[in-house]
Amino acid sequence: MADTFDIWSPILLTLKLASLTTLILLVVGTPIAWWLARSNAKWKEAIAAVVALPLVLPPTVLGFYLLMALGPNGPGGWLAGLYGSRSLAFTFEGLVVGSVFYSMPFVVQPIRNAFEAIGNRPFEVAATLRASPWDTFWTVAVPLARSGFLTGAVLGFTHTVGEFGVVLMIGGNILGETKVLSVAIYDYVETLQWAPAHMLAGGMLVFSFLVIFAVMTLEKRLGYKHDK
Repeated sequence: MADTFDIWSPILLTLKLASLTTLILLVVGTPIAWWLARSNAKWKEAIAAVVALPLVLPPTVLGFYLLMALGPNGPGGWLAGLYGSRSLAFTFEGLVVGSVFYSMPFVVQPIRNAFEAIGNRPFEVAATLRASPWDTFWTVAVPLARSGFLTGAVLGFTHTVGEFGVVLMIGGNILGETKVLSVAIYDYVETLQWAPAHMLAGGMLVFSFLVIFAVMTLEKRLGYKHDK
């Protein structure tokens, strides 16, 4: 029979992982999305394809290469050596690094689409008013693209919450360290503990519905205000 810690530990760990991943992706993904939306470089779409790779790669393939990269013989092993550890694989820090990679397209693509939808006219007007590129970005681009930021943040968060294959490959099943919600459900099913499996799966179902409903409502309101 599952005790309270067994139930709550994966939930809290999953929320912590999804929150950190979303925050990092908003910081890292925004300049990438801006460059993809505004650059005229010939190799731009090649970079966009690399960012979008997690959308089509099987989770086991992506998880395998991330495991190699985070292991003792990869860049993750070198980074872990800086603070006396041997590897980032099978650690919470490794899960964060892996989550940033496999959730990146879910954050970058909506923000890129929002930047592209703005068009050139607002930036030309800002230039005639002698606004600096920095001021133009924060006072024109970001407010007009807020629906893209909202969609990207929600998609990045929910995708990280629901991911299974990649987190199992690079994190394993260590309670309190790497055992997230999706792995906990799988673990309960494997051991025929149907009650906690039903409770966690039902909670994720309700959570997903509420997130989608909230995003649709907010996007509708933001779009209405923008049209006004």
